[in-house]
Amino acid sequence: MQIALTKKLSEAMGVNPPAAHENGNPLFSWTANWTKVWDNRRVEDMLVLVNNATRFTVAIYQVKRKDLKNVAEMMRTAISNTLLSMNLNPDLVEEYMQLAGEVEFTQNRNRQTASWVAKAGQECAYHVGNEYNGIAKMFSDTVGVSANYRIVNCSGNNNEGFYPYKSMINALSELTGKQAYKYRAFELMITLDLEVYKAVRRIIVPADIEFTRLHKVLQSVFSWQSYHLYDFTIFDDYNGEAVARLVPFEEDLEYDENATLMKGHTLSEFFSEHKHMIYTYDMEDNWEHEIQLVRVIEEYDKESPYLLEASGQTPPEDVGGVGGFVSFREIMLNPNHPEYGEMKEWAKYWTIELTDWKSRPRVIKV
Repeated sequence: MQIALTKKLSEAMGVNPPAAHENGNPLFSWTANWTKVWDNRRVEDMLVLVNNATRFTVAIYQVKRKDLKNVAEMMRTAISNTLLSMNLNPDLVEEYMQLAGEVEFTQNRNRQTASWVAKAGQECAYHVGNEYNGIAKMFSDTVGVSANYRIVNCSGNNNEGFYPYKSMINALSELTGKQAYKYRAFELMITLDLEVYKAVRRIIVPADIEFTRLHKVLQSVFSWQSYHLYDFTIFDDYNGEAVARLVPFEEDLEYDENATLMKGHTLSEFFSEHKHMIYTYDMEDNWEHEIQLVRVIEEYDKESPYLLEASGQTPPEDVGGVGGFVSFREIMLNPNHPEYGEMKEWAKYWTIELTDWKSRPRVIKV
């Protein structure tokens, strides 16, 4: 595995690597940089790697200068972990890592790959800033995942853009001859009872999806904007009593000492032993989404999270709970209502019926 270092990174590592080989397989070649996430800090804190064949991004945060002594193994582990975190077939990932071989550092002299890694660093910095909000002590070698779902190579008059994750998956499948995806998954039915009808979403998610990511999936398929607090409550299937309540922030524990901070916890810790939970969003409007486990898929071979089916339009934010939504909907169904104009302006692009695009089966991007 050839990793071409930018001048900044090679100087930080105290090495003077040779020039990169141009005749190798670019799928085994990466360009790496060391960059800052926070403009108000003086030191670099993130390693970013971009694959030279697919523009697939791997990023590691936080990485201090003292950590660079183990950087080769850190990079290999991060590449493997990032691929696995996207639910790729473990056998495929293992074979790629074996074929790539040990890390060989070279000197980057390619302006194009230097531009790619700089752009990837900006994308990853945005993700870290948005997700971690300045947490002092943390480490993650999968923060590059989100950058791979953004289309690249489509600037100007170039219409041949592509998604790095798809490019990488196709290349690895062709290289190894193995199926791309292989993981345990759950099919879930989520129901939001709105009194006049029910908004229902049927989805497939990885069994090991973390609750923080499941929250984002649910926000996406129900068209919420993540403006408010939320929690998950798991119930016993026999007596209906709450088994656990998971909350997103440490401050939430001040109001419920029996709650559990959801960070690091996955859906598989509770399903399939239990088959029922409630996802509550916006503690004032109190939107209670009932989540039921429909089936367990032991070896799912496609990309997920995936929306299988959707029916029923969801309310706009801050409409006033179920009662407020019923009144709002009655007004929106009657153009002659004296409050219709005001409500329509307030609701902006909200529609009575679920649009065709929102009900269409698709991969859920979060």
